[in-house]
Amino acid sequence: MKIVFFSAKPYDKTFFNRENEQYGFELEYLETHLGPHIVNAVDNGTYAVCVFVNDKLTAEVIEVLAVKGVKVIALRCAGFNNVQLEAAKKHGIRVCRVPAYSPEAVAEHAVAMLLTLNRKTHKAYNRVREQNFALHGLLGFNLHGKTVGVVGTGKIGRAFCNIMLGFGCRVLAFDPYPDATLQAQGVEYLPFEELLAASDIVSLHCPLTPENKYLIDQNAIRQMKKGVTLINTSRGALLHTNHVIESLKSGHIAYLGIDVYEQEEKLFFKDLSASIIEDDMIQRLMSFPNVLVTGHQAFFTEEALQQIAEVTLRNVDGLSKGNEPGRDVLLA
Repeated sequence: MKIVFFSAKPYDKTFFNRENEQYGFELEYLETHLGPHIVNAVDNGTYAVCVFVNDKLTAEVIEVLAVKGVKVIALRCAGFNNVQLEAAKKHGIRVCRVPAYSPEAVAEHAVAMLLTLNRKTHKAYNRVREQNFALHGLLGFNLHGKTVGVVGTGKIGRAFCNIMLGFGCRVLAFDPYPDATLQAQGVEYLPFEELLAASDIVSLHCPLTPENKYLIDQNAIRQMKKGVTLINTSRGALLHTNHVIESLKSGHIAYLGIDVYEQEEKLFFKDLSASIIEDDMIQRLMSFPNVLVTGHQAFFTEEALQQIAEVTLRNVDGLSKGNEPGRDVLLA
């Protein structure tokens, strides 16, 4: 059985080829993202396509996949906002995902961004390399005793909460389904607006849905403390980027760390160092000295990539044998 990978990078090949030794699938890797422009490259009789966060599985794309006989769309990620699930159901294509792959990887990256922005280690590194050991401009603040608001306490949010508790922070959370274990550890669940008003730091760890697109907009920012630190390692469209930029300019947001961006499919996972980037919003964000942007690398650890390969191929193998994966794995 053949699996075609889209948005494939060299590290994908390394981990999936290694894991495939026990399955023997025919694997084909395409570097381009999946969309209407390339879907016809999928051969007739292909059993599954394996996609990532920036592949676009519209109803049009899914219809072509169905005509070609594709039976499975395997997401090698947790989020699925880029897949038209109703179209997949209509055409009888199963959709599976990797609901949790080393949640600590993403949580730890969020903490790394927070510490970098606060203690300005990226600036200190460059200064010292130029033999400038002055401390002016590097003043930070203690995390100990600060109030951290965590939006979404699934596996990643839970890991982030535990790290922040370890720093001695007061941890607030918002989630439709409170975690009793976190509550027992001292995490306080509050309504969203109350969390925003009370938090010195806000970190987003929720999936993107039609209901929460632009969760952080001008109205939400007005409810935050002036001087708030905002971290987003979830999905770019949780932030209304123009509203965030205006709040950075006014000083209402003191620090911003983003590993995701709402127009990232045109930028991330590519080397554009010799290109002119026409996206004015990302250029404006990167011009701020108090903004840290990374290119969707929060998941990028050896442990996470190994788990992604293991779970993805196990999902495809199970579906090929008529075995139903768990409810949190199977989307359609």
